[in-house]
Amino acid sequence: MKAVGMVRKIDDLGRVVLPAELRRVMGIGEKDPLEIYTEADKIILKKYEPACVFCGSTVGVQIYRGKMVCKECAEAVFENMKAV
Repeated sequence: MKAVGMVRKIDDLGRVVLPAELRRVMGIGEKDPLEIYTEADKIILKKYEPACVFCGSTVGVQIYRGKMVCKECAEAVFENMKAV
């Protein structure tokens, strides 16, 4: 993890502003969704990328019945269904 030397305060509603330069470098645009999770004593913000529920791939992902599925897994499920 790279330290960027920026300090921001949390406002009374629990918000923190990500500096424009950081958003630009990380490719985060206005209204882009972010994942928030913890790791030990750290809070991690990550640009959200939809991933396949089966393999975790972010390439060629589409929604099927409310779940994200990549093309390869969708084809594998279809082939398994034909074999049954």
